[in-house]
Amino acid sequence: MSDRCTLIVNPVSGGYSETAVRAAVDALRRGGLAPHLLLTGGPDDAAVFAARLCAQEEHPFVIAAGGDGTVNGVLNGLEPGRATLGYIPFGTANVLGRELGLRSAGDAVARIVRRETRPLATGLLERFGVRRRFFLMAGIGFDGQVVEGVRSDEKKRFGAGAYLLSALRTFAAWDRRPLEVEADGVAIPCHGAVICNAARYGGPFVLAPGASLFQDGFRVVLIRNPSRWRYLFLALRVVAGRGAGGGVSVLSARRVTVGGNKPVQVDGDFICHSPVTVTAEADFARLVV
Repeated sequence: MSDRCTLIVNPVSGGYSETAVRAAVDALRRGGLAPHLLLTGGPDDAAVFAARLCAQEEHPFVIAAGGDGTVNGVLNGLEPGRATLGYIPFGTANVLGRELGLRSAGDAVARIVRRETRPLATGLLERFGVRRRFFLMAGIGFDGQVVEGVRSDEKKRFGAGAYLLSALRTFAAWDRRPLEVEADGVAIPCHGAVICNAARYGGPFVLAPGASLFQDGFRVVLIRNPSRWRYLFLALRVVAGRGAGGGVSVLSARRVTVGGNKPVQVDGDFICHSPVTVTAEADFARLVV
């Protein structure tokens, strides 16, 4: 692996500071790496930067410095099987950092310097020309509607609280329509689905035990009961660390097809409405662990 690495930094992520970035760059240099810094100026820049690096280098070493959205952006600019991906948690929830057991940005940098990696598995969501990769989850139904309903002015004022406000509006205007889900060829009726490539959801909360960033395949959480109170009960159980509970099915699959017409979110960003097809991808990149 080359000593050259590129930091793609999101300066509007929740934990960003110039001091923290300088400290990370200095530590990488002391560790024998030659970091090059790129600052994003908009939501599409991370993918554009990553694609440019893949065009310039056979095996780029890319470090996403930001939150989970920054990682997703970088991921969607990389070409399969060519890149090594590092991560420095400067975001708000930093779910990837929790999956990796990162204690701090300094811990992340130390791991990058060691350059121990494992093959990262991802998911690919497709719908009529839309292609979007994810490393955490794809949510169809309630959580997709919550993410779609987040208002930009509320997000600026309240941060993560904007999602709670959107959830309250979603509860008030409840959608009882069923979903048409097929997992590895088996049709399963449900009301909502979360296709998990990682165990955690929304921060430290474990939604899908057994899901792994390094495993070829998903854990698919299907909410069978259309009651809004079932969703509230599920959320309370997950927050309390007690698992999904009744009215919820969890199964393994590599390919999931979702019909109907419901909002879809990927790694916390609204993408489109179903129908969609989601496919597992093994060995997409090498992830620093």
